[in-house]
Amino acid sequence: MRKTNSKRLFIALVAVIILILSTFVLGGCSFKQKNSVETFNTYKDYWQKKDYKGMYSMLSNEAKAKISEKNFIDRYSNIYSGIEANNISINAESTDKNAEKIPFSLTMTTAAGEVAVKGYEADMVKEKVDNKKIWAINWSEKMIFPQMESQDKVRVETIAAKRGEIYDRNGYGLAINGTVVTIGIKPADFNANKEANTTNLAKILDIKPSAIEDKLKADSNPEHFLPIVNISVDKKDIIAEAMKIPGVIYQKPNNRIYQGGEAMGSLIGYVGPITAEELKKLHGQGYSSTSSIGKRGLEQVYENKLRAKDGKFIYISKQKDGVETEKIQIAKTEPKNGENITLSIDAELQKNIYENMNGEKGASTAINPKTGEILAMVSSPSFDPNLFTTYAPESIKTQWEKDKNIQFDNRFKAAYAPGSAFKLFTAIAGLEKGSINPSEAINIQGNQWQPSGSWGAYKVTRVVDPGKPIDLKNAFIYSDNIYFAQQALKIGKETFIAKAKDFGIGETLPIDYPIAKSQISADNSIKNDIQLADSGYGQGQVLMSPLHVALMYSAVLNKGDIMTPTLQLQKDKAAAKVWKKGVVSEKNANILLEDLTEVIENPSGTGHGVKIPGVALAGKTGTAELKKSVEDTSGEEYGWLVSMNTDNPKMVLVTMIEDVRSKGGSHYVIPMQKKVLEYYFIQRGGH
Repeated sequence: MRKTNSKRLFIALVAVIILILSTFVLGGCSFKQKNSVETFNTYKDYWQKKDYKGMYSMLSNEAKAKISEKNFIDRYSNIYSGIEANNISINAESTDKNAEKIPFSLTMTTAAGEVAVKGYEADMVKEKVDNKKIWAINWSEKMIFPQMESQDKVRVETIAAKRGEIYDRNGYGLAINGTVVTIGIKPADFNANKEANTTNLAKILDIKPSAIEDKLKADSNPEHFLPIVNISVDKKDIIAEAMKIPGVIYQKPNNRIYQGGEAMGSLIGYVGPITAEELKKLHGQGYSSTSSIGKRGLEQVYENKLRAKDGKFIYISKQKDGVETEKIQIAKTEPKNGENITLSIDAELQKNIYENMNGEKGASTAINPKTGEILAMVSSPSFDPNLFTTYAPESIKTQWEKDKNIQFDNRFKAAYAPGSAFKLFTAIAGLEKGSINPSEAINIQGNQWQPSGSWGAYKVTRVVDPGKPIDLKNAFIYSDNIYFAQQALKIGKETFIAKAKDFGIGETLPIDYPIAKSQISADNSIKNDIQLADSGYGQGQVLMSPLHVALMYSAVLNKGDIMTPTLQLQKDKAAAKVWKKGVVSEKNANILLEDLTEVIENPSGTGHGVKIPGVALAGKTGTAELKKSVEDTSGEEYGWLVSMNTDNPKMVLVTMIEDVRSKGGSHYVIPMQKKVLEYYFIQRGGH
């Protein structure tokens, strides 16, 4: 029994000791705090951890009488969050254990970079707590910043920088900084006839009335401007109609302007407010919750070059009777404007191509074969990027939904079955190996062929039997699948794959824009002879982007070399670099150029319809079948057309249109390209 009582007594004694220790700690003191320096060091530790409650617990009675715990915590929290203070480090400059004044300095990172502040002084006082004298911090606003007084405020100003602008090769602004019109209302006037005004304004702007009603409900000051939508300044009729409504007013804020319209939507993209996910991903790179960022296209691709880095000015606002009398700088960073970019893109050519694609699903790419400069990259249908920096009317949203948002599928960056447009590759591979004799005519009977019964029911089919033996030139003129299938088998799998590598098939194209890799197959191998034969005329598992097709054809115009593709204007011709050297000999390139010229010049040529008097053209058509099986006769078809001028070559133009099975296959593409070629080479003279 005595042992039990002794144990209870011991536990009680320990509890009393713990209580006494807790009292000392909560009172702003501990047994470790024997002198002023140690007290300050404890306060410093709280400060560095942003433990404002802990800091307040160590203040003197005099200081606590001047500021409540809540106000103290709020003051530090608001100031430090406002200036984005982090990594606080405090260095005491006194070792006198009984010092009543402890000088110290502080460093921290802020929205304006790293800040080093000197000239602090902690006023230390002794106070009696529970009959013991302890050191306390006789705090004042000077311990926030040495120059501060009780009425002063700490403020942060953003010094706006300008986002870099994007121009086409002729200096036309494709993404520039300008102004828009913000249609808004003054609720005090607008609400006099609120229901009718809301209905009318919603109808004029083509928005839902609820978009206006919800903003009015949330408004707290009927005398202030209440923004409704941003609208392009060229929508003058809509702006004028809206301004007739009582209480409707406008402002003209700065904004991103896209002058290329739908033709440029997929290529240029747009900017928009940064999302929480993007902010997390880009943590530490200078973005904030109010930042704008490139969302699609080149605005996104060139974000690091284009982005504006705003400057920051952190200062003490000296106050007298609520009026600012002076600004004392704490830190400042200068704004850094984004870099302007001049593209190799020809905006007028791009618009012409887009318009002539008539809203059909497809893609076009145009390059200069001598420099590698990309003159156009078009995806159709597309969208006007201004709708994302202003607003999208309800009628447009409805159309997007009806079309299942196909406007946002970027087709020029994808890879597709190239069909007969790929026959140039097979011809090059055969000529370079020596397995194709260009003057040798092969006697092919009928429209179907297989080498032996080992292929079962599968046969290669051609569209036209010219009724005569076929040489290389005629194989191009008639786009003979059987000829190229046979030549692919002669070339052999290993050589076929090796030559594909020479052309960069399977590689990432050396271009800033992310273009899908081309392929011979998913693993760039060929499993059997049927796949090899099909690959010979661009079927099987062969996929190519329109850009890669254009680069392949450029080799026959450029003595066998393929230039490095670029989206930026090459002011210096020496800047143009070869990407793939000698993929075809100059001799064979000349043979193929003659054959591709016949595709357009010869009345029997599949591309004859694109012929333009006075312009020497070469090219190739292609119809790619997307079959679900060998027996499938109703699969989707892609129509291809490659056209290029041969006299002082300036452009290779590649167009691919989806869903052409019931529209004439590749022939459906011919009128589209012909109008573009007439515009570029006749109206503009090829520049």
